[in-house]
Parts: sequence; C-alpha cells; structure tokens
Amino acid sequence: MVESEREIDGHTSRECRYYTGSIGANAEQFANAVRAHWTIENSLHWTLDVAFREDESRLRDPSGRENFAVLRHMALARLKNDKSTKTGIKNKRLKAGWNNDYLAKLLMQSPLAAP
Repeated sequence: MVESEREIDGHTSRECRYYTGSIGANAEQFANAVRAHWTIENSLHWTLDVAFREDESRLRDPSGRENFAVLRHMALARLKNDKSTKTGIKNKRLKAGWNNDYLAKLLMQSPLAAP
C-alpha cells in the first residue's frame, strides 16, 4: 500500500493505492517500482490521451481497438524519435498532417537514424 498526500490551493488530499507484486518487504525497491509505474503512466498513457485523444475514440470492435492502439503506439514512437524540431508531440502530429515532406520523413527515415 502507498499513501500519497498532495496539497493544492491550501487543500490537502490523501489517497491510498494498493499494489500486488513479488518485490518483497524492501521499501526502497517497492518505492522505485511504484515510481517506475507512474513514469510509464505519465509518459505513455497521458501522451496518448492528450496528443491522440485516445480516450475519445469511438471504436467499439475489439480488433479495431487493438489495431488502432498498435498504430498509435507506432506513431508516438516515430514522433518521439524525431529530434528535428523542438515542438511537442501534438504539434508534430499536426505538422505531419499538413506537411507531406515531414510525414514522408517520419515514415521513411530509419527509426535509429540521427536527425
């Protein structure tokens, strides 16, 4: 169990979160695992929701949802690997929609190639 506390505008809120795992009783390892979980949540899922509006998807077919999730993850990886511009993921996505040369660069460039 992790009890977290945060203060916003003078109002304090507390929340308990429960985890299952095989780390054991080592508090430092457990804390690192919890932080790693939230790092993934904040860097991947939040980005997919904000830049790709994933939570607003109207897909209901299970296969369609899975296929589009794979495509979103691939697109996100390409956009994150592009170091040619310092704009955010959402703006890079817009740029790819407006600029065919930029889109072609994202699609055709080797994922490990330097900018």
